[in-house]
Amino acid sequence: LMEIQLANKLGVSRTPIREAIRKLELEGLVLMIPRKGAEVAEITEKNLRDVLEVRCALEELAVQLACDRINQEEIHELHAAAARFEQMFDSDDITSIAQADEAFHDVIFQATDNERLIQLLNNLREQMYRYRVEYLKKKECYPQLLREHQAIIEAIEKSNKETASEIMGQHIENQVTAVTDSLRHK
Repeated sequence: LMEIQLANKLGVSRTPIREAIRKLELEGLVLMIPRKGAEVAEITEKNLRDVLEVRCALEELAVQLACDRINQEEIHELHAAAARFEQMFDSDDITSIAQADEAFHDVIFQATDNERLIQLLNNLREQMYRYRVEYLKKKECYPQLLREHQAIIEAIEKSNKETASEIMGQHIENQVTAVTDSLRHK
């Protein structure tokens, strides 16, 4: 039923709709319920932890590789992305703030020059996004986020892998803590 409604609304056949729903199901964003159809998967602590444990490992690896491989242009992009993120703070548009945060991390991913790693991180993007948005609803976390971004940039500029990796791990751990906290209060 939903498939037909969506297909009509979007002016496409049911096949691409079915494929899209299947993809969302594989990504854990949608649950298929027999004889009822698809529904959006709940944000659970388990799901949050699963996704962010993987993200943490991949982003720590990414930042270590970036320490070795980043070029001047990318360092410049990193500063610019951090500045854009900061400029978004007064906005109430959480989507744009989340995209600005993503853009900062994307510069680090690109700097790894590792296609496989970038692909894995992109595959996780949709799953990470909902937790990022949940986290960014907490404006009180912003000053800390900024400090972490700056510290990550400094560590990369100094090619200090250990520090960069440590801060990145903490950066993601803070998100786990904040989002877990808000899940428990819902």
